[in-house]
Amino acid sequence: MSVTHIMLVALDLGGTFVFAISGAAAAVKYRLDIFGVLVLAFSAGNAGGITRDILIGATPPAAIAHLSYLGVSIFAGLIVFYWDTMIARLNHTVLWFDAIGLAFFAVAGAEKALLYGLNPVMAALLGMLTGIGGGMLRDVLVMQIPSVLRSDLYALAALVGAAIVVGGHVIGIHAVPTAIVGGLACFALRYMAIRHGWHLPHARASGGDA
Repeated sequence: MSVTHIMLVALDLGGTFVFAISGAAAAVKYRLDIFGVLVLAFSAGNAGGITRDILIGATPPAAIAHLSYLGVSIFAGLIVFYWDTMIARLNHTVLWFDAIGLAFFAVAGAEKALLYGLNPVMAALLGMLTGIGGGMLRDVLVMQIPSVLRSDLYALAALVGAAIVVGGHVIGIHAVPTAIVGGLACFALRYMAIRHGWHLPHARASGGDA
């Protein structure tokens, strides 16, 4: 098993865990029962990876083919369900776990797309899609507007992280250092956006009568 493959599995499982935490935390916030918490944990933790694998032809998707993804999701969901008071003490729990998961999946998505022969531009876009997929499904299931459509530098942060991975691949840098730099850049952008309210221009509602 190559170093790159080990790194991809680690990033995938790490991203699954932290996004599952964010999904379960959102479920607890909306007072779902334990089944709802586990469903939301699995959905948030695996939606991005499943979408990526289907689009690049890596079927069946890793999240379905290997029980480790289900196990990690259930473990994360149970942690949040039984220790929700501890999780609730952390400010902006969902936001911070979402930012970590975004970085993990953006990097892993771009790297896996490159391994399956996608061109660099599409690999970067697929990395972004992998990063935002879990958060989008989580928000839809709790009937919120998805963060990617309203949040400060969400999809853009994922795209930057994925683009760094792709850029490193194009110029021949090993996957591990580019994954580290790309993940840190994605998380740093999202972190600064949350802390300081950085955002892209918003659409303005028309002031005229309909």
